[in-house]
Amino acid sequence: MTSGIRLNWSRFKSKLLVTYTLSYILIFLVPLSGVTFVIYHNATANLRAEIEQSNVNQLDQVKQSIDTQMTNLLETASNISYDEHLTKFMVSHPYYGRDAIASLARYKSNNSILEELFLYYRGDDRIYSNLGMTDLNLVFDDMFHFEHWQPKEIKQALNDTAFNTVRPAEMATVHSRSESMLAMLVPIKPNDPYPYGTVLYLIKENRLAGVMDSILNDFSGSSYIFSETGEVLTASYRGDALRGHDLTSLTSLSPGIHGMALGGERYSVVTVKSKINGWTYATAIPSYQFFERVGQIRTIILLVFAFTALTGIAAAMLLARRQYHPIRDLLEFASLQNGAKETPKSRNEWDWIKQTMHDYHARIDMQEPFVRNQCLMLLFKHGKPDDPEIERMIVQSGLELPEQACCFAIILRLDERSRADRSWEDQQALRAWLHQLELPELHARIHSVELSVSHQLALMVTLLPADDSDRAGRVALVVGELDERLAQRLPNRAVLGVGSLYDGLSGLNQSFLEAASALEQRMLTQNGRIAYFEELTALSASSDSGESYWIPKKWLLKLEQSLKQGNEATSLQLIATMMAKLKREALPAGLLRCLCFDVLNSLLRTAAELGMDEVRADISSLHAFETLEGLENKLSSLAMRICGAATRQTESVQPSLMDEIVAYVEQNYADYTLSLEHIALKYDTSTSYLSRSFKEKAGCNFTEYIWQCRLKEVIRQLMHTNAPLKDIIERVGYLDAPNFIRKFKKETGYTPGQYRKLHGAPISEAQ
Repeated sequence: MTSGIRLNWSRFKSKLLVTYTLSYILIFLVPLSGVTFVIYHNATANLRAEIEQSNVNQLDQVKQSIDTQMTNLLETASNISYDEHLTKFMVSHPYYGRDAIASLARYKSNNSILEELFLYYRGDDRIYSNLGMTDLNLVFDDMFHFEHWQPKEIKQALNDTAFNTVRPAEMATVHSRSESMLAMLVPIKPNDPYPYGTVLYLIKENRLAGVMDSILNDFSGSSYIFSETGEVLTASYRGDALRGHDLTSLTSLSPGIHGMALGGERYSVVTVKSKINGWTYATAIPSYQFFERVGQIRTIILLVFAFTALTGIAAAMLLARRQYHPIRDLLEFASLQNGAKETPKSRNEWDWIKQTMHDYHARIDMQEPFVRNQCLMLLFKHGKPDDPEIERMIVQSGLELPEQACCFAIILRLDERSRADRSWEDQQALRAWLHQLELPELHARIHSVELSVSHQLALMVTLLPADDSDRAGRVALVVGELDERLAQRLPNRAVLGVGSLYDGLSGLNQSFLEAASALEQRMLTQNGRIAYFEELTALSASSDSGESYWIPKKWLLKLEQSLKQGNEATSLQLIATMMAKLKREALPAGLLRCLCFDVLNSLLRTAAELGMDEVRADISSLHAFETLEGLENKLSSLAMRICGAATRQTESVQPSLMDEIVAYVEQNYADYTLSLEHIALKYDTSTSYLSRSFKEKAGCNFTEYIWQCRLKEVIRQLMHTNAPLKDIIERVGYLDAPNFIRKFKKETGYTPGQYRKLHGAPISEAQ
């Protein structure tokens, strides 16, 4: 279990994996948080709007209900003014006063919110109610004693009130108990400029508030009724009551829903106004109560958010690991290919992979010329092979012919004076120039490769599709242009051998053999600098008698060249073609034998040039043949022996040179100026050929070989001498001591000082 935890932790030590994980979590959580916030906000806003609208509706009902009650009271006052039983004469008559009292009792019973109803005729000291006629001072001194409204003020109000008036609720003592009451005064006759009396309604505040509470049954807050002048007629509290300016500010609000700060706290205020009496009805609810109402919704939303967030984080981590997995595989692959034991921890994996790919690209760029050279040598020696992998390499090297293009080979030989008069840098510049040469005006391009150490360059010339149908003329123009450009770069004109033109890469090896044959024929005859294989064969044909039975000269030239190149397949094919031609001709036996000897002499001459003296002993047996089939078998066997000898000679020349170069490096590795270019100049070869051949010979590249030589010498001196480390490093040709120590530790696992302590002699002086 501990190892599993450690493994998981090691995964998360990757900065890229942590970045991926955090990115996916943020990509998931940010929209989720936004959506949750919007849902939560909309839920609370909608619920708040519903509550406020519900309060508006309920407050409208309160207004309508109280307005109905007030309208009934006004109608009652109007009815009283027209009631014949309630005239001043009738109410004061000893007999008819009973009917007046009964009428007042009836009017009172028709209004449920009334505590008491009084009828007063102005200028009188008496007041009338359903209890009868009573002295005004007695009623408001003993029966209904208001806390602030004194009897004298009451009498004045009853005599002077010209319009409907409602006094705010205040405490009154009624039969020795305290009640909060409102007083409403209605002059009679209503709307008469000279009223003769006043109807006084006494209303218990709790009855008016009860109307509000019965409608606002689930209300939490404060509710108020304001008069036209802004006085608080009545109020109901479910929570803290508003005071002072906060309370009076409600009267200035227009009807509707308002959000405002009251007493340092946010409130939602709803107001409506009566058109009948101008009263304002208001409710004030603390805003936090809305959030209490959405507590259940908030809990559900938070639970869903938490569950979704945890699920999303788990999914994000899984997705990040899956996304990181191929990167980790690529990292491990790159590390394995690079030879590193572990991947770097201090850098982002993408940076490390990018650097590795950059290094690989640089290495590919360095190897690309070698790959192209190998492909060119393959095409020159064997033609285009039937191998998909090699075909892919040819295409990637840029050697594939475009559609309707053709190609031919040129072999360029530099004379001794041209090589001697030019420095190594000039020779390298010439090889680089010929490596890939474009001739756009002639619709041609040239690729070159160095032929071992024979001071020859083989050129593949590609003729791109053009309107000119004279292909032979185009070949001559390309060769002439190349010769002119070479003349500008060389002190002496080069010698060129030109092969025939072929339509595909499969014929390039034939063109190469023809170019080699033309160049060799030119070297023998010293006839011109540019030798065309087609011109040689044309001259040969013109010198013949014109009979068709002669073997073409160009066949014999190509046979000799293929033998010298060690190209066994081409040699055997040419012998089979010649024998087939001889079999088709009806020739006399003597002439046929002479033609067979012509082929045999070509093989023997080539064997002699290669130093195969042992072939002389077989001449008698080779001449003794009875059938063409027997001769073909003998010629094929001899051709294979000659090709084998030519291949061995080529292989023996190269190792002898490389043995000499390796020995030179082992003797001079302590020279800090030693370089691949220095050795290439010394042995008159190219750096590309030297680098490739040196690695084949030594098993590692030039730089690694010198490092190993220097490392071995340093280890030897550490073990057997007491010389200071700095002197030892300088002796082996290494000028950067810190870099050497770092590489030494990477190679051996120890610093030079540690290595000497473990394996070497005692140190006589500090290093």
